[in-house]
Amino acid sequence: MGKYSIGVDLGGTKVLTGIVDKTTGNVISYIKKKTKKDKGPEKIIQKIIKSINEVLLESNIEICEIDNIGIGAAGQINRDKGIIINAPNLDCSDLNIGDILKKEFNKEIILGNDVEIATIGEMYFGAGKDETDFVCIFVGTGIGSGIVQNGRIRYGATGTAGEIGHIIVDVGGRSCGCGGCGCLEAYASRLAIEKRIIGALKKGRKSDIVNYLEENKPIKTSMLKKSLDNKDDLVVQIINEASDYLASGLASVINFYNPEKIVLGGGLMDAIDYFYNRSIEIARIKSIPTPSKKIKFEKAKLGDFSGVIGAALLSDYRNKKF
Repeated sequence: MGKYSIGVDLGGTKVLTGIVDKTTGNVISYIKKKTKKDKGPEKIIQKIIKSINEVLLESNIEICEIDNIGIGAAGQINRDKGIIINAPNLDCSDLNIGDILKKEFNKEIILGNDVEIATIGEMYFGAGKDETDFVCIFVGTGIGSGIVQNGRIRYGATGTAGEIGHIIVDVGGRSCGCGGCGCLEAYASRLAIEKRIIGALKKGRKSDIVNYLEENKPIKTSMLKKSLDNKDDLVVQIINEASDYLASGLASVINFYNPEKIVLGGGLMDAIDYFYNRSIEIARIKSIPTPSKKIKFEKAKLGDFSGVIGAALLSDYRNKKF
């Protein structure tokens, strides 16, 4: 096992690329680029190639010193063949990213999904270190989770285990991006919160969040935090509503799977302590008493770098070198 690997966290709004020292989990150097306007297979591939070359140049580490390149992508993937089957947020489908990057860099390329790599990062160098049975749940634009069972990721029969964002919390409820209705993601994600606030503002509700809004740009987590700190009635109401739904989802995980720990990450959890604390408090109340007393909660520790670190470890994890 070489010392250095490159991890690429490919999301709908950004690509974060870093060189990771696999012995310590330290990110030696990193580059962040926005992907919001650069979608489609050709633009995404060029952005990844450019990011990898730039991070190598910045770190003064040669490509020959790199063990492999791991990539985590938001969307449906074929892990064995290194293909992004469908990534709506990137406007990509049937993209053989593994073969393309292998030809470019002459390195092993290994692909995982975004939540999988973040869970691996937290498992080895974050809040899941020394844990063998836990669930990582990330609350951001959407909601996803990774399941760790006996120290290994649980993929499920079709490789899609952990889709907590699509637990049904309201039969016949709000439409979800997956095509279903009433999914947790449609009630407790940052995007769901944004839609509720924008809808309320259009109906004439007053809120100081309008002082922070930027034209044609989404509501940022920092804006939500400022309005919460100011005890804005509308934002408090909608955050509480989202927290209630998230707590129901967490209680369902506790009751059904009975993990030792739940690690909570993502932008909302990282930035808004109120949302984190309220959600876990209500989850304990809603879940069955015995597992409720036993369950441990902890915030993810690696922040934005959980995916980069996990992607860099992906090959060694798959080959059971850890």
